Amino acid sequence: MKKAPEKIPPKPNLPIPQPITKTLSENYMPYAMSVIVSRAIPEIDGFKPSQRKLLYTMYKMGLLTGNRTKSANVVGQTMKLNPHGDQTIYETMVRLSRGNEALLTPFVDSKGNFGKVYSRDMAYAASRYTEVKLDQICAEIFSDIDRDAVDFADNYDNTMKEPALLPTVFPNILVSANLGIAVGMASSICGFNLSEVCKTAIEFLKNPDHEIITTLKAPDFPTGGEIILNRSEMEEIYRTGRGSIKVRAKWRHIPQENLIEITEIPYSTTIEAIMDKTAELIKAGKIREISDMRDETDLSGLKITIDLKRGTDAEKLMQKLFKMTPLMDTFSCNFNILIAGTPRVMGIAEILDEWTAWRIECEKRTLHFDLKKKQEKLHLLKGLQKILLDIDRAIKIVRETDEESEVVPNLMIHFGIDEVQAEYVAEIKLRHLNREYILKRTEETTDLEKEISNIKELLQNRSRIIDRIISDLEGILKKYPTPRKSGIVSNHEVVDYDEEASIEDYPVSVFLTKEGYFKKITPQSLRMSREHKFKDGDVISQELTSQNRSEVIFFTNMQQAYKAHLYEFEDTKASSLGDYLPSKLQMEQGENVLFMCLPDTFSGNLIFVFENGKIAKVDLKSYQTVSNRKRLTSAYSDKSTLVKAFHLEEDAEITLYSNANRLLIFNTSSLVPKTTRSTQGISVMTLKKNQFIIHAELLSNAKIADTVRYKTRTLPAAGAIVKDDDALEKQLTLEE
Repeated sequence: MKKAPEKIPPKPNLPIPQPITKTLSENYMPYAMSVIVSRAIPEIDGFKPSQRKLLYTMYKMGLLTGNRTKSANVVGQTMKLNPHGDQTIYETMVRLSRGNEALLTPFVDSKGNFGKVYSRDMAYAASRYTEVKLDQICAEIFSDIDRDAVDFADNYDNTMKEPALLPTVFPNILVSANLGIAVGMASSICGFNLSEVCKTAIEFLKNPDHEIITTLKAPDFPTGGEIILNRSEMEEIYRTGRGSIKVRAKWRHIPQENLIEITEIPYSTTIEAIMDKTAELIKAGKIREISDMRDETDLSGLKITIDLKRGTDAEKLMQKLFKMTPLMDTFSCNFNILIAGTPRVMGIAEILDEWTAWRIECEKRTLHFDLKKKQEKLHLLKGLQKILLDIDRAIKIVRETDEESEVVPNLMIHFGIDEVQAEYVAEIKLRHLNREYILKRTEETTDLEKEISNIKELLQNRSRIIDRIISDLEGILKKYPTPRKSGIVSNHEVVDYDEEASIEDYPVSVFLTKEGYFKKITPQSLRMSREHKFKDGDVISQELTSQNRSEVIFFTNMQQAYKAHLYEFEDTKASSLGDYLPSKLQMEQGENVLFMCLPDTFSGNLIFVFENGKIAKVDLKSYQTVSNRKRLTSAYSDKSTLVKAFHLEEDAEITLYSNANRLLIFNTSSLVPKTTRSTQGISVMTLKKNQFIIHAELLSNAKIADTVRYKTRTLPAAGAIVKDDDALEKQLTLEE
């Protein structure tokens, strides 16, 4: 018998390799474009799709003129256009509402608790408890929407139509603040005052070279505050659509009660963020002038009250709070807008130009709609006019027609009119066949002809269309006069807080121990008691005198340098342990301080002595930074263990001890200063295998009997055998 062939096992279903570029193109790009176009970026009417769907639903529900309805009803109806979930829809409604105060010009007239944009903890009530209708301004948002002013598209399941844009008669894109994060891009549009925007648009329509900043002075935020105006920076934002605006809180000092009341805060922060940051600074000891701080916000509006300690200068305290807390914040502008489905970052003039072109198109569409309606009506009246010339004959035709379906064809044949006209005539009631009716219809025909002629002429005249747009804007100014909420302060009037100027400067002595404890002690305290308290086995490794405002640099065993100011450390007594630097400076696990330096004017050099006999001389200016950096990496070479470091204003002689019982004295003038912090330096002491430097000290601090014995003319050198009088043990005893 033949042996049956072995069955070959099927190959596993391995994934087919696909280039990453193809995957991104086919899968990720459609998602990214969907987020950009359909979700996060506003269009020229100033709305995102979710906002537009919500407002249009409310308009179709008759909430422009009717009574308020439960928010839950609106949310449910909106889901026919927006399938992203009821909570998302309700959050959109909350932001558009008058009660939330997120917009300068709200679109939803609300009743109930809608939370507050300036509070993180004041949450809005559920949709079943609140009521809404459209605000008055929405009459200008939906103007002419039923006269073909904008395109309509199918909703997500093709059961309804929704507007692609809302035909706003004012530049809502500049009035409504809008924030959106898409994929790979974002949009951040600050709100402007409605009256100022309308005035600017009018001037721009009259003169495209209009200087925008003369009428649109600065943004306006619903939470108020004061905008710190830098004219050149504001003009740059207006020109490019990018930049940042500084906004600070409004406050008042009540000296009788020794307190400060904050009544308006920057739009980009919240009450809780301000209070949390202030509490953190008080706890850290950076603010000592405040005895209490509380949130007294109520139905009358926002209020944060700060109780001051006796003798506090309120002006200086507020300068400090502006610098250190969100009471002064920045709003980043990125005027990214969808134009014909393409995101574009534009300046104010470009936005107004695009809005003007769009509004002209809306006006033309409305005029074409009116023209068509009037032409249709005129067409009917022209047919009626022919019938009215011989009304008796028309009546006779109708009476003598056997079948009802033949009435319209017979009228068409005998009077030479089309079916639409004949249908219109056939539907006229018998009571209208009188002289008055006939004369009115004749006059109406004449008026319609004039109106049609006027519309046709208007469609050909761009300046007249612009006049109509200007007229609408002037109407907005009269109907909705809007005072500014945010004040404007010139940046030249603002006094910045100078932290160092406000800090008292006085002499101090500073101590560093081998275990990493640091003490800052005033001379008076040191005179009262010089007996230091240490952990078991700990001793002082460095002692220096300086001023409270001075800078200090700590070098660690992990080749890092930590920069700080002495005023950041509390004044202490010799009888306390002091600050544990690894915790205070948030060092890494296992990191400890080896050496401290008071750079003062960053003059002189740092001398680093390494176990391998090499010594580096680094210019202290290498550790000077423009920015306020707290940590410097690669502060010195990591090629060998650091034995000791010195800060020298001038060159000096240094003693080096090796484990081979040799001593070398050399002058640092033989070293060339380097600007690279991590330099290895040069070989100074010649060492054999298993030999290394164990100690280094300034010669001026040592008690060397015969210094000439240990000096040499050339480097590197091995040094000389140490005499008993110069032994290291004796030198260490002297140091202690």
